[in-house]
Amino acid sequence: MANIYSIHDALQKHSIKLMVGIVAAVSVGGLVEIAPLFLIENTIEKVEGMRPYTPLELAGRNIYIREGCYLCHSQQIRPFRDEVDRYGHYSLAAESMYDHPFQWGSKRTGPDLARVGNKYSDDWQVRHLIHPQSVVPESVMPSYAFLATTPISGDEIAEHLKTLRLTGVPYTDDQIANAAADFAAQGNVDGAGAEFDARWPKAASRDFDGNPEQLTEMDALVAYLQMLGTLVDFPKIVPDADFNR
Repeated sequence: MANIYSIHDALQKHSIKLMVGIVAAVSVGGLVEIAPLFLIENTIEKVEGMRPYTPLELAGRNIYIREGCYLCHSQQIRPFRDEVDRYGHYSLAAESMYDHPFQWGSKRTGPDLARVGNKYSDDWQVRHLIHPQSVVPESVMPSYAFLATTPISGDEIAEHLKTLRLTGVPYTDDQIANAAADFAAQGNVDGAGAEFDARWPKAASRDFDGNPEQLTEMDALVAYLQMLGTLVDFPKIVPDADFNR
């Protein structure tokens, strides 16, 4: 113990020694945080079914972030029995590998949304966003009714996909070239067609907000919510042995 105090006293009284100590501590800490990033391809498990967001889903995610939904809803189910029983299979890193930024966290004023996709109908989601208390009386969530009357355009969505590709999201040239058309097609009441389905596996295409006459921000947000947790076939994933103990 005396040696520790003597070292501490020496550092306090000699600025150069203190500076060297600070540099050493910061260097070690930096290496511990940065080094794993060089092995990121090996740290994210490979999961079948994952794909980048469709143009309309991506627009809905942008609205989700813009409106601060992440402040009350996490998208991270931790590997604890009580969380899995309530929300579903614990979150996998691969599910967020195309997210910029990801929506993991621990703040929950409302429930976790990692598995909310297809849990409720489109009509329920729309009513919940317009008047939350009409379906969840105890909710403190504000109304987002304006989303249903705010038109949305995909004119710039291709540029967004190009930007995300620079960060490593594997959007193809074909997906980018057809981004604007796919943006509108996904909200088509009659569905988007075979070419859309081939470009975006497991992507639902329909009128999401109940108003087939206009594509709105409500369409985009509901499209995003309805795909959360639907891409991975969880029954095929074998849980960690230690988790079941």
